[in-house]
Amino acid sequence: MVVLLIGVAVVIVDQLTKWAAEQSLAGRPPVEVVGEYLRLTFVRNPGGAFSIGTQYTWLFSLVAVAVAVGILWYSRRVTSGWWLTALGVLLGGAVGNLVDRFVQPPGPGMGHVVDFLQLPHWPVFNVADMAVVGGAGAIAVLSLLGVDPSGGRQDDPAADALQHETAP
Repeated sequence: MVVLLIGVAVVIVDQLTKWAAEQSLAGRPPVEVVGEYLRLTFVRNPGGAFSIGTQYTWLFSLVAVAVAVGILWYSRRVTSGWWLTALGVLLGGAVGNLVDRFVQPPGPGMGHVVDFLQLPHWPVFNVADMAVVGGAGAIAVLSLLGVDPSGGRQDDPAADALQHETAP
């Protein structure tokens, strides 16, 4: 339930920011927010990250559905708060862009993702993209630190000793 609630919160923020970007930026020149370091630039992206695979929009839709189902299925066994948070953020990012694939032109499953944040020398992106990268990054860090999805630490000799200790 935690993963689902975090995911829904991310989707809401993502969709509200995309709506605001479309209302205020579509058809207008980029807006400098922090000089040349952050611009608001409205773009419709038919592809994936870095606009790759623009002819395979439908495939990105299928992958996002599979990722969302996989996260929800896996998260039922997770008890670590850190892992639940990371999975929820990742879920929200995947679903946020999936919503665009179904509601944005040119049509269901083929819709273009709304992007509007631009950094120097980087493709334009959105809140869902940040959530996907942030969630995946958090999962990588948790794995490297040995934080087990069940709430313990992997390869922790003290925990192993306590689990295998017998009563006198």
